[in-house]
Amino acid sequence: MEDAPNDPLIGSTIDDRYLVLSKVARGGMSTVYLAKDVRLNRNIALKILHPHLATDNAFIERLQREAWSAASLSHPHVVAIHDHGAGAAHAYLVLEYIDGHTLRDVINKDHALTPRQALDLLDPIVEGLAAAHAAGLVHRDVKPENVLISRSGWVKIGDFGLSRAVTTTTNTGTLLGTVGYIAPELVNGDGGDARSDIYSAGIMLYELLTGEQPFRGNVPIAVAMAHVRDAVPAPSSIVPDLPAEMDELVRYMTEKDPDNRPANGASLLEDLRHIRTTLTPAELNSGGSKAIGQKDRAATAAEQFTNPVPSVDTGALTAAIGGLPEAFGETAHIASSREPLATTVIAAPNYPTSVMPVGNRLYVTESDSVAPVVGPDEEFIEDDDDTSEQALSKREARAQAKTRAKAAAQPTRTLGTGNSRRRAIIWVVVVVVLGILAAAAGWFLALGPGALATIPDVQSKTVVQAQKLLNEQGFDRIPITNVHDELVAAGLVVDTDPAAGTSQRRFLGVTLRVSQGPVLYKVPAVTGKTLPDATTALTGAHLALGTTTEVFDEKIAAGTVLGQDPGAGTEFRANTKINVTVSKGPQPIPVPSVVGKTSDAAKAALKDAGLAAAIAPEQVNSATVPAGSVVSQTPESGNLTAGGTVTLTLSKGPKMVKVPDMVGKQVGAATSELKALGFNVTVENLLGGFFGTVRFQDPQSGEAAEGSTITLKVI
Repeated sequence: MEDAPNDPLIGSTIDDRYLVLSKVARGGMSTVYLAKDVRLNRNIALKILHPHLATDNAFIERLQREAWSAASLSHPHVVAIHDHGAGAAHAYLVLEYIDGHTLRDVINKDHALTPRQALDLLDPIVEGLAAAHAAGLVHRDVKPENVLISRSGWVKIGDFGLSRAVTTTTNTGTLLGTVGYIAPELVNGDGGDARSDIYSAGIMLYELLTGEQPFRGNVPIAVAMAHVRDAVPAPSSIVPDLPAEMDELVRYMTEKDPDNRPANGASLLEDLRHIRTTLTPAELNSGGSKAIGQKDRAATAAEQFTNPVPSVDTGALTAAIGGLPEAFGETAHIASSREPLATTVIAAPNYPTSVMPVGNRLYVTESDSVAPVVGPDEEFIEDDDDTSEQALSKREARAQAKTRAKAAAQPTRTLGTGNSRRRAIIWVVVVVVLGILAAAAGWFLALGPGALATIPDVQSKTVVQAQKLLNEQGFDRIPITNVHDELVAAGLVVDTDPAAGTSQRRFLGVTLRVSQGPVLYKVPAVTGKTLPDATTALTGAHLALGTTTEVFDEKIAAGTVLGQDPGAGTEFRANTKINVTVSKGPQPIPVPSVVGKTSDAAKAALKDAGLAAAIAPEQVNSATVPAGSVVSQTPESGNLTAGGTVTLTLSKGPKMVKVPDMVGKQVGAATSELKALGFNVTVENLLGGFFGTVRFQDPQSGEAAEGSTITLKVI
């Protein structure tokens, strides 16, 4: 897959359903992404058209009709179309996701294949085309890039519908289909049908057998004109070991005149399987890359790289690929929808087991000779020269058989005129029958069920009202399909298939698409989740986070969702907002100061605040706090949650210190000594304190509390 980290679509969701995972390829018309259908939980290929096409209303209408037609085709060898959409931002197709590679990768890896390998690959491709042709669909762009092979070997052909939508939109004469595989009638502008797909498949068979395309050139127009002008060469001219049947099959599929090719995929499939039964194991295993010299292969590869042929939207049309494996394995083991063809007996009413189509005739193969199939009125004249016949090669014998068949088809005598009266009666009967048939056909197409009628606009009407309007226009077959719609109320008609205003044969019927209302998504339970997890859960359910209310909760941790509105299990449209209540954790409580309070008063104050008190085991002396009161607390301030603990340290009262006798000492020395013991000193001078000697002291002895005052009287 291509790496596109800057692509804005990667990681986004288209129409609230398709989550874009990565980019696969980009082409001229679209970009292909690997996406996930979140509603059905499966991977899909999302083809988003380029803006210049997405804004073309005529193209979008045609694409819608083609997508509806292609989506009706369900076959194991056709890539399914699941959905389509068109809006202001994008127009897209939703395709089945095939995890594997393309047939182009097989050719690039293995070059030329054996007839067995080529037929094993071509058979499921033609079977898918046969189913499409039976449903009235023409691919118009058959090429190896549009053939997808899963990792298990299942072969599918993709991109039905888009080619026709592009063709009917452009109207410029642009060649449809990759130029290397385009049918001559498309180059000439004559339009194409199922036989155009057969021609492209024939070119693809040539490339499988030889490892290269039959026509190459420096410019696309030269290649296109070669398809019109030149016959496709025999594959054996490149790989000499190939059986003549492979040359004839390629020639038969690539006739310039579409009338000379198989009529459709079913006819080719019958021929293909019959040819398979006529080839011996040695012929089936002939050819392949081993039959081409290494030098020739190198020259072929070099020529392909130096003279590339541009293609149309090759990137976009290989949409549903989930990445290339390292090795594709042997091509011969690619799975098919049936038992291996080598052991399959094909019983066809017109093709006995010994009959093979060559050109527009059927030939019986016996040993190494070829003889034409003769009808009941033809006489087969056998060549008497058996010896020379045996000496011829298969191809020469086939050419002689064709000459003999042509000669045998020439009449040798003229039939009699017969009874003219009887012939006249027969002609009258024929004319009358033809007249009746013409009248019946005229009535059928003009007034009857085959007449064209315009589909009325029944949008937003009830089913009964819509059916009545359609019945008035002659439509009696009105199937109903239920769809989700954001705008149209449940039970009312969204639109019709085909769309309103389209002309439709009455007998084909009209499908009513009835609304079931918008897609509703169930609200997940987010209570108990963290807020980021709740947001992720709501986004994953296609809902959105609404208002967030935060509240304190004593038991639930902060950031946890306590409740939601609406509740879990209810259903709402996409992006509906869900409101949540989120815990802020326990409410914080400011710590009060209880220093200086008595023990009991401090405990009561803390309890009233919602906190608990704890008494420190040791008390301390305090000169300022009386015994039994709080000296300090831990913590001193800040916040605690409910029930938080504050540790209190109680006072033992002041410390008692022995008072020394300072009488007779000089006042300075006495003051210093007393202050060193923790006392405060007051000095009173007697008679002016001339001598500076302490005459009296109060108290003069005993013990006093630390911090108390000692009075000294000095003379």
